[in-house]
Amino acid sequence: MTEPHAPARIAIITVSDRAASGEYEDKGGPGAEAWLREVVTSPMEITRIIVPDGRESVAETLISLCDDRGADLILVTGGTGPAPRDLTPEAVSDIAHREYPGFGEEMRRASLAEVPTAILSRQTAVSRGKTLIITIPGKPSAIATCLNAVFAAVPYCLDLLGAARIETDPEKIKAFRPKGA
Repeated sequence: MTEPHAPARIAIITVSDRAASGEYEDKGGPGAEAWLREVVTSPMEITRIIVPDGRESVAETLISLCDDRGADLILVTGGTGPAPRDLTPEAVSDIAHREYPGFGEEMRRASLAEVPTAILSRQTAVSRGKTLIITIPGKPSAIATCLNAVFAAVPYCLDLLGAARIETDPEKIKAFRPKGA
Protein backbone atom coordinates (compact mmCIF):
# COMPACT_ATOMS: atom_id res chain seq x y z
CA MET A 1 0.00 0.00 0.00
CA THR A 2 1.34 3.43 -0.93
CA GLU A 3 1.70 5.94 1.89
CA PRO A 4 -0.22 9.18 1.40
CA HIS A 5 1.88 12.20 0.61
CA ALA A 6 2.13 15.04 3.09
CA PRO A 7 0.11 18.04 1.91
CA ALA A 8 2.07 20.47 -0.23
CA ARG A 9 2.53 23.81 1.53
CA ILE A 10 1.67 26.46 -1.03
CA ALA A 11 1.75 30.20 -0.42
CA ILE A 12 0.26 32.88 -2.62
CA ILE A 13 1.59 36.38 -2.09
CA THR A 14 -0.28 39.31 -3.57
CA VAL A 15 2.02 42.31 -4.00
CA SER A 16 -0.01 45.51 -4.09
CA ASP A 17 0.06 48.79 -2.17
CA ARG A 18 -3.65 49.30 -2.77
CA ALA A 19 -4.72 45.77 -1.80
CA ALA A 20 -2.50 45.89 1.31
CA SER A 21 -4.14 49.15 2.41
CA GLY A 22 -7.64 47.82 1.76
CA GLU A 23 -8.52 50.32 -0.97
CA TYR A 24 -8.48 47.65 -3.68
CA GLU A 25 -9.94 44.14 -3.63
CA ASP A 26 -7.28 41.50 -4.15
CA LYS A 27 -8.23 39.48 -7.22
CA GLY A 28 -4.84 37.91 -7.93
CA GLY A 29 -4.59 35.82 -4.76
CA PRO A 30 -8.09 34.37 -5.06
CA GLY A 31 -7.56 33.84 -8.81
CA ALA A 32 -4.34 31.88 -8.23
CA GLU A 33 -5.93 29.82 -5.47
CA ALA A 34 -8.96 28.98 -7.62
CA TRP A 35 -6.65 27.87 -10.45
CA LEU A 36 -4.66 25.62 -8.09
CA ARG A 37 -7.79 24.09 -6.59
CA GLU A 38 -9.04 23.24 -10.07
CA VAL A 39 -5.77 21.68 -11.30
CA VAL A 40 -3.96 20.14 -8.30
CA THR A 41 -5.46 16.85 -7.11
CA SER A 42 -3.07 16.00 -4.28
CA PRO A 43 -3.48 17.36 -0.75
CA MET A 44 -2.33 20.94 -0.28
CA GLU A 45 -2.45 23.67 2.33
CA ILE A 46 -2.76 27.15 0.81
CA THR A 47 -1.83 30.34 2.63
CA ARG A 48 -2.61 33.73 1.09
CA ILE A 49 -0.77 36.88 2.11
CA ILE A 50 -1.04 40.47 0.88
CA VAL A 51 2.02 42.72 1.13
CA PRO A 52 2.69 46.23 -0.14
CA ASP A 53 4.84 46.78 -3.21
CA GLY A 54 8.52 47.12 -2.47
CA ARG A 55 11.70 45.15 -2.54
CA GLU A 56 12.07 44.73 1.23
CA SER A 57 8.46 43.78 2.00
CA VAL A 58 8.46 41.07 -0.65
CA ALA A 59 11.93 39.73 0.21
CA GLU A 60 11.18 39.52 3.94
CA THR A 61 7.92 37.68 3.30
CA LEU A 62 9.60 35.22 0.93
CA ILE A 63 12.42 34.46 3.36
CA SER A 64 9.92 33.80 6.15
CA LEU A 65 7.78 31.51 3.99
CA CYS A 66 10.79 29.56 2.67
CA ASP A 67 13.05 29.37 5.69
CA ASP A 68 10.65 29.48 8.64
CA ARG A 69 7.39 28.05 7.31
CA GLY A 70 8.75 25.46 4.86
CA ALA A 71 6.71 26.41 1.81
CA ASP A 72 7.08 24.02 -1.11
CA LEU A 73 5.69 26.37 -3.76
CA ILE A 74 5.13 30.13 -3.68
CA LEU A 75 3.19 32.02 -6.32
CA VAL A 76 3.82 35.77 -6.21
CA THR A 77 1.16 37.78 -8.01
CA GLY A 78 1.73 41.42 -8.93
CA GLY A 79 4.60 43.87 -8.97
CA THR A 80 6.21 42.53 -12.15
CA GLY A 81 5.55 45.42 -14.53
CA PRO A 82 7.60 48.51 -15.41
CA ALA A 83 6.07 50.92 -12.83
CA PRO A 84 8.55 52.41 -10.32
CA ARG A 85 7.07 50.45 -7.36
CA ASP A 86 7.03 47.14 -9.30
CA LEU A 87 10.05 45.57 -7.62
CA THR A 88 8.90 41.98 -7.19
CA PRO A 89 11.52 40.52 -9.60
CA GLU A 90 14.31 42.38 -7.77
CA ALA A 91 13.08 41.10 -4.38
CA VAL A 92 12.83 37.55 -5.70
CA SER A 93 16.33 37.78 -7.15
CA ASP A 94 17.67 39.08 -3.82
CA ILE A 95 16.61 35.92 -1.97
CA ALA A 96 17.07 33.33 -4.74
CA HIS A 97 19.57 30.50 -4.64
CA ARG A 98 18.93 29.58 -8.31
CA GLU A 99 17.07 31.13 -11.24
CA TYR A 100 14.96 29.36 -13.87
CA PRO A 101 14.55 31.85 -16.74
CA GLY A 102 12.60 29.40 -18.91
CA PHE A 103 9.50 29.98 -16.77
CA GLY A 104 9.41 33.71 -17.52
CA GLU A 105 10.20 33.15 -21.18
CA GLU A 106 7.32 30.70 -21.59
CA MET A 107 4.84 32.81 -19.60
CA ARG A 108 5.62 35.86 -21.75
CA ARG A 109 5.34 33.80 -24.95
CA ALA A 110 1.91 32.51 -23.93
CA SER A 111 0.76 35.96 -22.82
CA LEU A 112 1.92 37.62 -26.04
CA ALA A 113 -0.64 35.54 -27.91
CA GLU A 114 -3.28 37.47 -25.95
CA VAL A 115 -1.91 40.99 -25.37
CA PRO A 116 0.98 42.92 -26.95
CA THR A 117 1.92 44.48 -23.59
CA ALA A 118 3.01 41.07 -22.26
CA ILE A 119 6.49 42.04 -23.44
CA LEU A 120 6.58 44.46 -20.48
CA SER A 121 6.12 41.62 -18.00
CA ARG A 122 9.07 40.55 -15.87
CA GLN A 123 7.85 37.13 -14.70
CA THR A 124 10.47 34.69 -13.50
CA ALA A 125 10.98 31.64 -11.31
CA VAL A 126 13.63 30.87 -8.73
CA SER A 127 14.29 28.44 -5.93
CA ARG A 128 15.41 29.01 -2.39
CA GLY A 129 16.33 25.76 -0.73
CA LYS A 130 13.52 23.33 -1.57
CA THR A 131 11.00 26.08 -2.38
CA LEU A 132 10.03 26.96 -5.94
CA ILE A 133 8.93 30.59 -6.34
CA ILE A 134 7.08 31.69 -9.47
CA THR A 135 6.09 35.30 -10.17
CA ILE A 136 2.83 35.72 -12.06
CA PRO A 137 0.59 38.62 -13.14
CA GLY A 138 -2.17 39.98 -10.91
CA LYS A 139 -5.13 39.62 -13.29
CA PRO A 140 -6.91 36.23 -12.90
CA SER A 141 -7.19 35.56 -16.66
CA ALA A 142 -3.47 36.35 -17.07
CA ILE A 143 -2.66 34.12 -14.09
CA ALA A 144 -4.43 31.24 -15.82
CA THR A 145 -2.61 31.90 -19.09
CA CYS A 146 0.77 31.90 -17.36
CA LEU A 147 0.18 28.89 -15.10
CA ASN A 148 -1.30 26.89 -17.98
CA ALA A 149 1.92 27.59 -19.90
CA VAL A 150 4.38 26.38 -17.26
CA PHE A 151 2.70 24.22 -14.65
CA ALA A 152 3.36 20.90 -16.41
CA ALA A 153 7.01 21.31 -15.31
CA VAL A 154 6.26 22.36 -11.72
CA PRO A 155 5.61 18.94 -10.10
CA TYR A 156 8.87 17.45 -11.39
CA CYS A 157 10.79 20.59 -10.45
CA LEU A 158 9.43 20.24 -6.91
CA ASP A 159 10.48 16.56 -6.92
CA LEU A 160 14.01 17.54 -7.89
CA LEU A 161 14.15 20.21 -5.19
CA GLY A 162 13.03 17.73 -2.52
CA ALA A 163 9.71 19.49 -1.92
CA ALA A 164 6.29 17.90 -1.47
CA ARG A 165 4.93 15.88 -4.35
CA ILE A 166 2.15 17.50 -6.34
CA GLU A 167 -0.24 15.62 -8.63
CA THR A 168 -2.41 17.30 -11.24
CA ASP A 169 -5.63 16.48 -13.04
CA PRO A 170 -4.31 15.29 -16.44
CA GLU A 171 -7.49 16.60 -18.09
CA LYS A 172 -6.42 20.11 -17.06
CA ILE A 173 -2.59 20.00 -16.89
CA LYS A 174 -0.63 16.86 -17.62
CA ALA A 175 2.37 17.03 -15.32
CA PHE A 176 5.55 15.79 -16.95
CA ARG A 177 7.78 13.39 -15.07
CA PRO A 178 10.36 11.18 -16.76
CA LYS A 179 9.57 7.46 -16.65
CA GLY A 180 10.31 6.09 -13.21
CA ALA A 181 10.24 9.48 -11.48
